[in-house]
Amino acid sequence: MAKMIVDLRSDTVTLPTPEMRQAMLNAEVGDDVYHDDPTINKLEALAAERMGKEAAVYVASGCQGNASAVIAHTQLKGAMVVERRAHINTTEKPCMERLVRVKAIVIDEPSGILDPDVVDRTVAGARAGGDDVRLLCLENTHNLAGGIPVPVPRMAALKAVADKHGLKVHLDGARVFNAATALKVDVKDIVRHVDSVMFCVSKGLSAPVGSLVAGTKEFVKEARIARQMLGGQMRQAGVIAAAGIVALTEMPQRLQADHDNARLLAEAMARMPGLRVDLDRVRSNIIFARADSPEMADRLVALAEAEGVKFRAFGGGMMRLVTNKEVTREGTLHAVDVIGKAMKSIVGRTAVG
Repeated sequence: MAKMIVDLRSDTVTLPTPEMRQAMLNAEVGDDVYHDDPTINKLEALAAERMGKEAAVYVASGCQGNASAVIAHTQLKGAMVVERRAHINTTEKPCMERLVRVKAIVIDEPSGILDPDVVDRTVAGARAGGDDVRLLCLENTHNLAGGIPVPVPRMAALKAVADKHGLKVHLDGARVFNAATALKVDVKDIVRHVDSVMFCVSKGLSAPVGSLVAGTKEFVKEARIARQMLGGQMRQAGVIAAAGIVALTEMPQRLQADHDNARLLAEAMARMPGLRVDLDRVRSNIIFARADSPEMADRLVALAEAEGVKFRAFGGGMMRLVTNKEVTREGTLHAVDVIGKAMKSIVGRTAVG
């Protein structure tokens, strides 16, 4: 019997559905640089409507989308305020520093949910020190804070502070549909409090590639120029945009299953000796678990992978597990079993040693 594979490394491992593959096969295409690709045009219109914005532009990746948005808002000048562990300031930091060249003014907020008063003081202090602060960047859900959703009232309060200082607000909403699912609101309720948003049609929505950036028509015009600067002229990309249309129309409603599986797995891991999970922070499809030592975490990852259950060690004993479309309830229970047996082996060996 083939070994069951449960891939919890990220929701980027999701595979396109049969409907997506068929849509890609049948997609009408044209040259998107001339706005002649009808499938891309349809996806962009659909994305703008779902976000409650005037327009949207299709981009190759979330990194390209965030960079295009930052360039459009700042015109490659000044500074932006961002939480320390935000994706824009971690994985995407080389792009922001070397290509966009907009200074990051960092706020360290362990919860991942910025405090409006702290943002207010940070912007005022930075400007007093000579920084030309132009932009506030938010992330919802906040990946490295545990996939935590930022509540709508907090989004509104942060927008009010930004307006006070004349800042634009950009949302890295790579998983904004997960945030809407966790908060039980329409995604528009979140996004109405930002000037622009980037969201992925890959990850939990399961398209094979691509993200959208949405905002006003004037902003999107500038974002298209930035996309071109970043090498994003994709020509007949309707063949992949077609999957994005299916992702937007059919996949948001299935995200609750990922959240339920994450909760099941997190609660089981929280009961295992040698592991700690803050269940109050497991609100979407992302789990952070800490082992008693870095060596224990590395050992657990290796033992689990040998049994087909894949997830990542982040250093310092921290591990991340992300539920996704490819992980069924059966797969989740299998992961619980594999991780539980591995931890018993590790803790027993540690006790003996």
